[in-house]
Amino acid sequence: MVLRRPDAEDGPAVSALIASCPPLDGNSAYCNLLQCSDFAETCVVAERAGRMVGWISGYRPPSNPERLFVWQVAVSDAARGEGLGSRMLDELVARPAACDARELTTTITETNDASWALFEAFARRHGAALTRSPRFERAAHFAGAHDTEWQACITLRPFDHSN
Repeated sequence: MVLRRPDAEDGPAVSALIASCPPLDGNSAYCNLLQCSDFAETCVVAERAGRMVGWISGYRPPSNPERLFVWQVAVSDAARGEGLGSRMLDELVARPAACDARELTTTITETNDASWALFEAFARRHGAALTRSPRFERAAHFAGAHDTEWQACITLRPFDHSN
């Protein structure tokens, strides 16, 4: 398994992977292209035998640059059950682009048990607590068309990038 930064040519494969991983919300091809290029330092591609089997998109919010926001985590059926999501998260927080992040956040719907388990396990591995609070509510933010997105916050310890 190879974990690496994406590049612009990965955009179509990212779109296909996300589409194959319900309940993830699909993004436009252009959005995925921007993530693979402009936000490559905070995104992770996982490949096995030249085939994309995992993806994490993330960014540092301009309004809160000490935060690392994980937008999506996708793992193909072919790689599920191997701990790939955990390995990609660990890869992401170990990168220089995340070295001064003090908090990892994401949003998860209440019924997405796999995502809750992934981030709760990440928090345990890193000796941190995970807190939850509603961020985007069904009625107020989605006009009733999408479940409430709960924000999960995990305090990060400083990472030593001197090695």
